[in-house]
Amino acid sequence: MRVNIHGLIDSAKCYEMVRELRWGGKIECPDCHAPEIVKNGLDETPPHRQRYLCRMCNRSFDDLTKTVFSGSHHPLSIWMLCLYFMGLNLSNRQIAFELEMNENTIQEMTTILRSGIVVQEPTITLEGTVECDEVYVVAGHKGHPESVKKKRRFARKRRLKSQRGRGTAAVDKPPILGMIQRGGQVVLRVLDNVKQATIEPIIKTFIKSGTLVNTDEYCIYDRLPEWGYEHKSVCHSHGEYARDEDGDGFHEVHVNTMEGFWSLLRSWLRPHRGVSQERLPEYVGFFQFVHNVRRRGNALLRSLVETLVANNPIE
Repeated sequence: MRVNIHGLIDSAKCYEMVRELRWGGKIECPDCHAPEIVKNGLDETPPHRQRYLCRMCNRSFDDLTKTVFSGSHHPLSIWMLCLYFMGLNLSNRQIAFELEMNENTIQEMTTILRSGIVVQEPTITLEGTVECDEVYVVAGHKGHPESVKKKRRFARKRRLKSQRGRGTAAVDKPPILGMIQRGGQVVLRVLDNVKQATIEPIIKTFIKSGTLVNTDEYCIYDRLPEWGYEHKSVCHSHGEYARDEDGDGFHEVHVNTMEGFWSLLRSWLRPHRGVSQERLPEYVGFFQFVHNVRRRGNALLRSLVETLVANNPIE
């Protein structure tokens, strides 16, 4: 017998969590950021949403104003449950089944939530020892038949198959650049291609200048010293996967951490049965967030909600 999932989250507790994580006891106007705020009653539907009035600009707002949850006719508890299941990496179909809702509706909700996480996530700076590597994910234009027609490609009867070799977005095999700090965070970016002109601004944005960067022998990383980084590489084509340069018995030059991370990403994407190129950055960005916060279950849900309702209003 299936558990009545709707009884697991109370509406009042959902709004209480949002107020705690968004305001932190210091309510301010999302328009003018003034702290001169007074309570202005509760909504009739839902009754737990607090309304406020700004005495500076005379505008009214509530707990959800200018967040991804505002303007929705779905209860906040449904959004919370959907977000919780996303943290468990359930597919849209599985979430729709658990919540007894239409799959298209769930897809719209998960798209809004993933986009909100990607937009609100703070900038990451990697330093120390960083590994860089790239992986190629088969991704076409799922749900966008007009894009397939433009490329004059017939619909496939079986799963999407790609050409051999290094891929690009143009051949439905977009590359993902991965940068991971040993013992730290990871940054993932979906690219159109793997060229030096493409990866240079990304590396300079997320990796601190002067950092030691380990890569494989791929030539796109040859100019790392010119970009201001210390660079060491291993040659996989010659069977070299790790190297001990200082003779201490520890093979410190490698990209094994980043390569092992790709198996985690592939496992994360697998339940979704093929992600389109248009949505791939959102899925990858959401996975990056989940990995970096290193929390699971209710703790992960709180981190996700905190990011979505951060006092950085969505216009």
